[in-house]
Amino acid sequence: MAQSLAGKKALVIGGSRGIGEAIVRRLSDEGATVAFTWVSSGERVQQQVDNYRQQGKAVQAFQADSGDAAKLTEAVNQAAQALGGLDILVYNAGVLRMGDIATFSLEDFDLSYNINVRGPFVAVQAALPHFQSGGRIITIGSIVSSAGRGPGSTVYGVTKAAVARMVRGLAWDLSERKITVNDVQPGPVATDMNPLDGEHAEYLINANPMKRFGEPHEVANLVAWLAGPESSYVNGACMAVDGGLTA
Repeated sequence: MAQSLAGKKALVIGGSRGIGEAIVRRLSDEGATVAFTWVSSGERVQQQVDNYRQQGKAVQAFQADSGDAAKLTEAVNQAAQALGGLDILVYNAGVLRMGDIATFSLEDFDLSYNINVRGPFVAVQAALPHFQSGGRIITIGSIVSSAGRGPGSTVYGVTKAAVARMVRGLAWDLSERKITVNDVQPGPVATDMNPLDGEHAEYLINANPMKRFGEPHEVANLVAWLAGPESSYVNGACMAVDGGLTA
């Protein structure tokens, strides 16, 4: 079977678990050579890389805290050098801090902003010198960028709304280089960040027409399509993957 990303070089920021891990796996299944960043659990990451290689997948890992601009830039440059350039950048790293605005700490606000907003800006800026004409940039946002979906999500929603606006602007900024930029916006997906036994899980399941959480691979499927040749006229889009929750 033909692989849509054969010969492509992809970097996934935040690819060691959850949605990010599913994206790394899906892109490599499509034939891409993939690098990803991780921030903790080094032994687990090494085991992941070993497993990928045993399966014949060309996958490498680089440590970087996405909230540290210098470290993130260094990791992007190291990964691009190891891959021999970049065709695809996926920014998946994110932090979810919930809380009442009256008591939400400035520390948590800064952490959320640095990882969720400054992070993709830094990653894109660092990656661009390694892109040829063409290529794909994909951010992993959230449906809360345009809908409240309950109390406590103000700051998280603000950061994801900023990313959605960034994507729209980058679609124009990078048009002459024929690089498309799109934002994938998951709804509730079963991950460590959003477990099936979480505080709001029952409400979110009942509010969804499909009556379930999404799975990481269902987000990765859309990312792989956006990274491939069949999405060539999709640019500046914010695409929900939420089972109809925002319908």
